[in-house]
Amino acid sequence: QVQLVESGGRLVQAGGSLRLSCAASGRTFSNYAMGWFRQAPGKEREFVARIRWSGGSEYYADSVKGRFTISRDNAKNTVYLQMNSLKPEDTAVYYCAAGGVVTSSPGPYTYWGQGTQVTVSS
Repeated sequence: QVQLVESGGRLVQAGGSLRLSCAASGRTFSNYAMGWFRQAPGKEREFVARIRWSGGSEYYADSVKGRFTISRDNAKNTVYLQMNSLKPEDTAVYYCAAGGVVTSSPGPYTYWGQGTQVTVSS
């Protein structure tokens, strides 16, 4: 059974930093793309960042470029999202996803985590 479990979300002040983790289990993800998406109340789920599990192909939404960094640790089967210079508009539930297509669209991602709440206070 494939599982993606996010952690690390919490309340943080604007300008602060957080690191989200996504622990993956249940299958080999070596040929998969791993993505981070987020959804704020009343808004559609939006792309944040993605990376190829085997390395490379990092890509970011314009809104987070230069502030967020996606990485992975193959030994720990974990993908990270380092978020710096956080803004109130970054407040959302953050989801980790895995899929066989390297894309910024949520549709092709097969597996999703349950989400972790990030709240940035002004």
